Amino acid sequence: MDCTNIIGEKIKALRSNQEISIQELAERAGLTVEQVSRIEENIDIPSLAPLIKIARVLGVRLGTFLDDQPNETGPVVCRKGEADDTIGFSNNATHSRQHMHYHSLARSKADRHMDPFIIDIEADSEKDFFLSGHEGEEFIMVLKGELEISYGKSTYRLKEGDTIYYDSIVPHHVHAAEGQAAQILAVVYTPA
Repeated sequence: MDCTNIIGEKIKALRSNQEISIQELAERAGLTVEQVSRIEENIDIPSLAPLIKIARVLGVRLGTFLDDQPNETGPVVCRKGEADDTIGFSNNATHSRQHMHYHSLARSKADRHMDPFIIDIEADSEKDFFLSGHEGEEFIMVLKGELEISYGKSTYRLKEGDTIYYDSIVPHHVHAAEGQAAQILAVVYTPA
């Protein structure tokens, strides 16, 4: 089941419930009104950076947009095959192509501060991307293929089994190396 289309609806509903105008949300999130509007209408599929900024303004955790499961206060076990629901993202909020598919590993865990995902990155020869940052930290482990991470002015190349942990406030971009497909385990931490 592709959950991408519910993201915009959730953002719009939360914004309306809090009586925040689209202009105010855009300004407070550091986005344009057009970006927020296109996200709310499910025209553009944003990367995590704008979603994290919107979540901060709305006072919700990132997972609020990515899942819709009952709250669980104890441990959450995700068995093999249970993370098959996907959420597709593009690499920025102005292009609508989807090249990353997120499989949530903790969608029913209430009040979490970390969001763990298995992410399938499609083969893509597109080299047109921009770096973006957001509050928090990220941990990535390459499960299949090779990964390239542009981080500030540096570029890191990771192979299967390699890991990287970084402050995500520094502008960055994650993509498969040389346009090949890859799969990663990513844990995104966003402060409350």
